[in-house]
Amino acid sequence: MKTMFLTAENRKQLPPLYSQEKVATEDHMVYVKFFHPYGAGTWLAMEFDGKDQFFGAVKIHDDWELGYFSLAELSSLKAKINGRTMPFQAIERDRYFKPMPYSKAKAA
Repeated sequence: MKTMFLTAENRKQLPPLYSQEKVATEDHMVYVKFFHPYGAGTWLAMEFDGKDQFFGAVKIHDDWELGYFSLAELSSLKAKINGRTMPFQAIERDRYFKPMPYSKAKAA
């Protein structure tokens, strides 16, 4: 079943960029989790500019990195299985994810 990549509820929950600057990084709230079900990659969205840019954490293999990532780029990636490009998105939103502090989200 295909789910909406970013829902209206997700957009309402996500605070604007720089709104958590004065909060310790481990305490930043994570509101949306994206993942790559066919390979490596997890994206934790903490803030959103309302259009395209997220601030959050990304883990491709071993380590988490804080930075910015693009909704357009995530939603445009196509899945590749056994070298073949498939007609569906490579990245999915974890529809069961509940907002939690970064310290807990990166361990989940």
